[in-house]
Amino acid sequence: MAETPNYIRALLVPNGKKPAGKRVWSIDLETIWLPFFTATNTMGDTAIPSDALGAPVRLGYNQDGSVKFSKTGRPVLKVAKDIADSVRLIRENFATGLIVYATQVSADNPEGYKAQLELAREAGAPITAKDSAQLSKAIAQQVADAMAEARKVKEGKGKRERQPVPA
Repeated sequence: MAETPNYIRALLVPNGKKPAGKRVWSIDLETIWLPFFTATNTMGDTAIPSDALGAPVRLGYNQDGSVKFSKTGRPVLKVAKDIADSVRLIRENFATGLIVYATQVSADNPEGYKAQLELAREAGAPITAKDSAQLSKAIAQQVADAMAEARKVKEGKGKRERQPVPA
């Protein structure tokens, strides 16, 4: 049986650091992505433009060139395209690496992998059953409440929704 690679083990060890700031793929832009991409540019592995690294957060604009605002009234901020594209590539490669690793382990140790799947299924069965029962109960309550409200409306005692006025 093959041994787990160190880079996979390192992913599973908590490091206690919790950076706060603009995040890209749930990873802090300023403290992780920018130093990483500066290092990859330094080593010649990437060619992210200096302006993207120097001004990684950009103001969003509408198609007419005006500043874009969110529904809450805040200006929309976005990450520079070159950085966002590089993060997307890393994300896709990361996901592929996880799939390759899982496939390799299941091929190298099919009995152990199958045993883990069975343990997980058995351990999850009571939780799934409880959630299913609770969901059925909640839906039945919603239906009962809706039926009671409909009866009240029919009898003229409940709230009636306003119908839109035709234009």
